[in-house]
Amino acid sequence: MKLTGVIIEDLVVLSRELGREDRQLSILGEGNTSADNGDDTFWIKASGSQLGAIDESGFSRVRMSTVLEMLARDAMTDEEVAEGMRASLVDPGHRMPSVETFLHALCLSEGGARWVGHTHTTSMNKILCSRMGAEPFLGHVFPDAIVVCGVAPAVVPYVDPGRVLGLVVREELRRYRNAHGRPPKMMLMVNHGVVALGQTPTEVFNILLMADKWAKVLLGTYALGGPNYLTEEHVERIDSRLDEHYRRRRLTGG
Repeated sequence: MKLTGVIIEDLVVLSRELGREDRQLSILGEGNTSADNGDDTFWIKASGSQLGAIDESGFSRVRMSTVLEMLARDAMTDEEVAEGMRASLVDPGHRMPSVETFLHALCLSEGGARWVGHTHTTSMNKILCSRMGAEPFLGHVFPDAIVVCGVAPAVVPYVDPGRVLGLVVREELRRYRNAHGRPPKMMLMVNHGVVALGQTPTEVFNILLMADKWAKVLLGTYALGGPNYLTEEHVERIDSRLDEHYRRRRLTGG
């Protein structure tokens, strides 16, 4: 396991790359990132921090067990959630963690990720905020999206960010694992944005870059009659090819 300081350094680099304004993945205070510290704690962007200009002071370290315990309760008021977030801080001097702490805790636990990136990518939201929602992403239109983003995305509807969203994400992660036998690499949140679940910061970055290309390609296809989706057989073949497994490992730094 990496030393805590190295994890934070890598998390800062990843966050700044995702927050570059020219990429249009997230602007201003949008989006958040996290990384598992390997000791029942994880680092997550503090509320109000900006990805593009973040430094180590823009992150908070929280206890995983405390966050998951809040999700196990039958109900919580907004005041109780805020109190629980403060109680989850390893260092009381750290700033309040992102409202999406529940989402990240679940992706790092039930989702099997070690690194997580959530952005409000402009190209993705052009589709996710439309009447079609996530439907255009339920099929693949080119092989590289399969290699990088997985055989299929997880999908959640729009719900109130925070604990309520966390409960819906938990249900979808469990459904996805039962359906596919593994956790997703990408999660789409209708009217909200996209989440990358990776084993390395490079994998998170690659997923979000490829998702941006995927959305742009889809938007182009609708100008020329609509998407020409690959068959399920083609998708399964790409996902199972040994040479694609090798390429996937190389792309993620594995």
